[in-house]
Amino acid sequence: MKRTRQSQIRELTVMAAVAALYVALCYVFASVSYGPVQFRIAEVLLILAVYNKKYCVPVIIGTFMANALMFGLVDMIVGTFATVLALAVIISAKGDAIKKIIAAPAAAIINGVVIGLMLVYLIPEDFGALWFVMLTVAAGEFAVVLAGTLAFAGIEKINPRFINMIKNINTKSIENINNRGE
Repeated sequence: MKRTRQSQIRELTVMAAVAALYVALCYVFASVSYGPVQFRIAEVLLILAVYNKKYCVPVIIGTFMANALMFGLVDMIVGTFATVLALAVIISAKGDAIKKIIAAPAAAIINGVVIGLMLVYLIPEDFGALWFVMLTVAAGEFAVVLAGTLAFAGIEKINPRFINMIKNINTKSIENINNRGE
């Protein structure tokens, strides 16, 4: 089925908004988004990939841009690599239920190891033992992604149309919801 120009523009707009939201959340919550003990609230957006793998692109772009705020080029490359790995694991799982189950542990393990190594390498005198940094990064990542998974599960029960809109970003689902006045 050929997509209309309007649906392409709508999809691009939503994807740009997701990337911008990722950066904005990191900026607003900068004090807890960077460092050895971090709860990067923007990581809840990883859950969008459970519903549609197209959301991987804006989350990756958002990660790349947000990582410029603190540790610069190294974080832009290494941190984005961690996000790419986590998203690859999530979208490679079969079925939404399995993706939801593995999202938090996969993101936690990958970010704990990759970001932990990067942080200890970049600022070894400030962050201490590698295992501690890996553990604290992983714990924060797990908590945030699990919270996002649970939040989206709740939204799925309360407002399945919203989840359907996320799943079918390149359709007229947004217009259909707006036309019904919901």
